[in-house]
Amino acid sequence: MERIGGYLVERKLGEGGMGTVFLARTRGGRAVALKVAKAELAADPVFRERFRSEVEAARAVGGFHTASVVDADVDGDPLWLATAYIPGPTLAARLAAQGAMDEPQLRALAAALAEALESIHSCGLVHRDLKPGNIVMADDGPRVLDFGIARAVESTRLTATGTAFGTPGFLAPEQALGHDVGGAADVFALGAVLVAAAGGSAWGEGTPMGLMYRSVHEPPDTSAVPAGLVDVVTACLAKDPAARPTPAELLDRLTGEPAGPARPDTPSYHPTLATAPPAPRPAPTPPAPST
Repeated sequence: MERIGGYLVERKLGEGGMGTVFLARTRGGRAVALKVAKAELAADPVFRERFRSEVEAARAVGGFHTASVVDADVDGDPLWLATAYIPGPTLAARLAAQGAMDEPQLRALAAALAEALESIHSCGLVHRDLKPGNIVMADDGPRVLDFGIARAVESTRLTATGTAFGTPGFLAPEQALGHDVGGAADVFALGAVLVAAAGGSAWGEGTPMGLMYRSVHEPPDTSAVPAGLVDVVTACLAKDPAARPTPAELLDRLTGEPAGPARPDTPSYHPTLATAPPAPRPAPTPPAPST
């Protein structure tokens, strides 16, 4: 079997814009997802410098909803990045197998993704390619994969030809137009992911150019989204990045509880069971009438 960076490669998991992802193991048997950059990217000095800075930032991303970076080689040939391997189907595979999610499932997915983006953005990263294929439905909840490398790919001469990096159908308008992007682009993608998870498509079907055109110029199709979530999804899909909620604001709207310490006049926890009211005292027995 092939070894890369001391990791024993077992099989290929997938292929994307950056390169190839393998399932590999440490010498002690721990599984990792090993992402190996394409040779033509690794040969670009701009990519190498960006890759180094993005890996350094990605190491700081924690939280329950991402796959942590455990190792990387930013100087060698090939360039590679190892993250914890998260078993489970992707959201795309789960939707193909089980169909659309209901409102409670969509709310849980939205909250988990918002929390993941909050963690990623707090480290100065922007995912840039959030989509159902980059979300693993692990046993303990959704995990976001493939963050921390998109900016390196996006910045190279190979992608500086007017072609937007990312996946049409989930690209924010500013991304499709080749403008600078911030965290708001990930929130836009989150909105499109929720439409897909509800069984719809925010921008319909068709060619990549058609999808990008509609994302820039036309309103999204949210007809598949449950009524209780339409406003949240529509806000995420606003054309203007400044009009979209932040991940923290999304969590406030989804949970109904603002973050931060509890107010003095409210309990700091929510009891799981309501306390039963005290039983009423029995009424006193009236005295017997005198004869």
